[in-house]
Amino acid sequence: MKGSTRLLTVMLAAVGLAAAQEVISAKAGLIHYVQGRVLLDSKAVEPKFGSFPQMHAGSQLRTEEGRAEVLLTPGVFMWVGENSSWRLVSDRLADTRVEVLGGSALIECIELPKENSVTLLYQNAVISLRKGGLYRLNTDPAELRVMEGQAEVQQGGQFVAVKKGRLLTLDGTLLLHNFDTKTGDTLSRWSRQRAEALAMVNVSAARSIWQSGQQWRMRDWYWNPYFGMFTYMPLRGVYRSFWGYSFWSPRQVYVVFQPPQMGGGMPDASRSYNRDLGYTTVSSTSAGTSGTIATSSAPTAASQSSTASIPRQSSQAGGKGR
Repeated sequence: MKGSTRLLTVMLAAVGLAAAQEVISAKAGLIHYVQGRVLLDSKAVEPKFGSFPQMHAGSQLRTEEGRAEVLLTPGVFMWVGENSSWRLVSDRLADTRVEVLGGSALIECIELPKENSVTLLYQNAVISLRKGGLYRLNTDPAELRVMEGQAEVQQGGQFVAVKKGRLLTLDGTLLLHNFDTKTGDTLSRWSRQRAEALAMVNVSAARSIWQSGQQWRMRDWYWNPYFGMFTYMPLRGVYRSFWGYSFWSPRQVYVVFQPPQMGGGMPDASRSYNRDLGYTTVSSTSAGTSGTIATSSAPTAASQSSTASIPRQSSQAGGKGR
């Protein structure tokens, strides 16, 4: 058994010990995780367990030899690469606006409900994210890449819709190109690792809510004290990220832990009863990662100016629920 699978097994076995605590989001811009040197309004961000700096409208985040994960409106994660800077223009959940000043950032929308909006700004370009998916904004060269989803861009009086697999130049020409979504770099690989961790915490939190009998009536960030992390909790159904990881609602997570069915019919080859854990599990993927969370294999070779796309077994990737 590979190390990642053993780690997942231990965490899922202890999942019943984790009591999730509801936290209602008030503003966008929670700095959830940093690695290396990261500055908030020129002051170094010092990671502390259970303590997360909250950005405000006008706050500026800058990475040097470091990276940062920021929670925007519920269901939208922003991963900032090294030597990058951006400013939070609006911290309202209904109208979150981020100005990218330099470097690179990945934004994943697990779910993007109609009542919330996320807008990226770069110089005179206004980029509105319209669907769940994965987007990348680079400033050198200035471009928007849509790995999954759809964005609408306005610049210099021009309007362009950018769909999956398309790259739009932001140097004033607004030229569209195709690009290979199956290659990635260090930022995309790090973002994939963070997405896996967030999805793992979601399983624990969703099960805790389900077992408690609590009525979950919203979509929101949810604090899991066992892991010391926030995660995204959908209102209903299951949402898969671009990377292939699943975010379960409390009403749906019982599927992961339900006891084996002893009735007739053909058995599901992808599921088996694990006597050590005491519940039905999904078989491991070819990458050695639990199929409960991951449905993808490892990313392909790196390309410095593009991001990774992981083959997915379901058409529900990119924030679409089922």
